[in-house]
Amino acid sequence: MTARKPRDAKDPPMATMAAVEAEFDHAARPPHRFWTLVEGRAFFELGAFYMSRPFLATLPKGDGHAVQVLPGFMATNTSTGPMRRLLRELGYEAHGWDSGRNVRVDNALIRRLETQLQRLNDDTGRKVSLVGWSLGGVLARELAKLHPDRVRLVISLGSPISDDRNHTSAARLFELLNGKEPEAMQGGRFRGLDEAPPVPTTSILTKTDGIVHWRGSVQKPARTPTENIEVYASHCGLGVNPSVMIAIADRLAQGEGTWAPFEPSLAVQWMFPRTSLD
Repeated sequence: MTARKPRDAKDPPMATMAAVEAEFDHAARPPHRFWTLVEGRAFFELGAFYMSRPFLATLPKGDGHAVQVLPGFMATNTSTGPMRRLLRELGYEAHGWDSGRNVRVDNALIRRLETQLQRLNDDTGRKVSLVGWSLGGVLARELAKLHPDRVRLVISLGSPISDDRNHTSAARLFELLNGKEPEAMQGGRFRGLDEAPPVPTTSILTKTDGIVHWRGSVQKPARTPTENIEVYASHCGLGVNPSVMIAIADRLAQGEGTWAPFEPSLAVQWMFPRTSLD
């Protein structure tokens, strides 16, 4: 029988080693390069969107309230056009944003977002739902923190909401264009991105995201209703993926002041993985 080698006093206890390994496994890092290289699969998701339009037109109808849709980093309203046209068909007053290409996160952008939100809220006399894709979702959540009395709910799509830019492969480009501390952060805002706004909040994410690591999109429980919905999608396809449209339509169709966790119907359960997000 082989004698067991005595543990050196300098060796860390096994429990400590396990904790270190777990911490490393959960350390903020961008997605695996493989998923980034195959982001082109978003074109197939766009094709699936148009092929499934007859089905998507049968999704729950809305009550006519305004929905403000914010595009992702380096994108414009063109990227959210298909989604907004579907939402209008479902009975919502869907709007893009008034800020052109999503590049600079500065005080001028925040003022434009606030002005548009206030105008939509005042014109309709009803709270506005915010849907944001990637960086647009971060902006939507922060806008809801500034004006919770005007926001009905927030839905983010593959958004880096962990408060650690190391979760996204676009961090260097973002900092090149905005600096390590964007102007909006210098005013004390945009701190604690992982804290949910005081309104119902849904984070839609995919474990095969090639731009934002899925762990960076997981929101933690809060006093207000929060949830994470996992889908099979690419990052660039989240704004047109049929399963995402199903989830968005379901969330928006809830009556104001009422909220329940997302539960897909039997017919579409296969589109929503039930894996752990721990």
